[in-house]
Amino acid sequence: MNSKILRISLIAALAGFLFGFDTVVISGAEKKLQLLWNSSEAFHGTVVIGMALFGTVIGAILGGIPTNKIGRKNTLIWIGILYSVSAIGSAFANDPVTFGIFRFIGGLGVGASTVAAPSYISEIAPAKDRGRLVGLYQFMLVFGIMVAFMSNYALSNMGENDWRWMVGVEAFPAIIYTLFVLTVPKSPRWLLTKNRTEEAKKILNSINPDLSVEELEAEIAYGEEVGAASENIFMKKYRFPLTLAFLIAFFNQFSGINAFLYYAPRIFEAAGLGESTALLSSIGIGITNLIFTFLGIFLIDRLGRKQLMYFGSIGYIISLSLVAAAFILNWEGMAVPIFLFLFIASHAIGQGAVIWVFISEIFPNHLRGSGQAFGSSVHWVLAWLIPSSIPALFAWVGPGPVFGFFAFMMVLQLIFVIFMMPETKGITLEELSKKLSK
Repeated sequence: MNSKILRISLIAALAGFLFGFDTVVISGAEKKLQLLWNSSEAFHGTVVIGMALFGTVIGAILGGIPTNKIGRKNTLIWIGILYSVSAIGSAFANDPVTFGIFRFIGGLGVGASTVAAPSYISEIAPAKDRGRLVGLYQFMLVFGIMVAFMSNYALSNMGENDWRWMVGVEAFPAIIYTLFVLTVPKSPRWLLTKNRTEEAKKILNSINPDLSVEELEAEIAYGEEVGAASENIFMKKYRFPLTLAFLIAFFNQFSGINAFLYYAPRIFEAAGLGESTALLSSIGIGITNLIFTFLGIFLIDRLGRKQLMYFGSIGYIISLSLVAAAFILNWEGMAVPIFLFLFIASHAIGQGAVIWVFISEIFPNHLRGSGQAFGSSVHWVLAWLIPSSIPALFAWVGPGPVFGFFAFMMVLQLIFVIFMMPETKGITLEELSKKLSK
């Protein structure tokens, strides 16, 4: 693998580390904040927890605009700034509304990163390595999740203000990421869609001399993509990739993955584990997620995207059914953590490894930012609505029926994979554009 492209991809993928850390770090602090500010379940779910998710939805919906206008690299720089401001502001907040506002700013960074980072990496990556390189974003994401769980556990006994350290420590990796991303080049494919040929040629000669700018330009022009300013992803010819992006994002969230990650300690406590054991079990979730994400990235360019989705879907159905049964039948001990470890492994090797790779591949170059924004928006609207409703749903019907519903949705995902999802392994972005656009 080209070492320069690997280094650049790793730096861009650090946006995923901050995504994972920011998403999960709240899990260690959320119950303490609810007690501190004496918040109702509804207020806690929608403001303290939900504002970050709302910011993520807005960031995902609007993230395609800067990604297309000012470029992938410049958008990645602004994402680092948003993360830094959010972490520092959240740590010094003294009321739930101020806290929610700064968490909203971080959410903007999360949502935009799911648009800009996979788009950027997919455009600099050779077709044979694209799955692994874009998969680095997901690997860094779950690494951020694991580090957040470990950080929460390490900082949980620092006194009544330990939550400030939990949310504030993110500022350090956010600032480091921002400085690193200043050193990466702009996307040659994006430059070509802006008719900046000479700039694209210099960057290609530097990072991938095996690919000539004339060859890339010819492929893009063949698809009539340069200058196609009047096109949008909602045109009839792009209905199939649009449907694929919607469904893979829809099923990703109806597995219950974000609902679980946000409330892992609470779910473990509901299963009968003590607070300290619940936080420790959360670290186990993070480690399991990391190991199986690494396995998924190792296999994604060997077995293909579709094969990994088969593994993940079947694992989801088994594990979620067992979790639902454990809660309904009151199984005690380590049954729930073990079944949830299986659930996380299934997610990591399937949807986790595939989603951002797949969405970044299926749209043409000039619409990739918009297509990525659409898929990310569907993902994050649901990632906002579902976790925000979890405290109320658990109080109303209990965890068992909720996890049972998620298991049923994964049966529907398996049907989608069997009958509709195409394989994108090893095919150039331009060839995929011709194949999937009617």
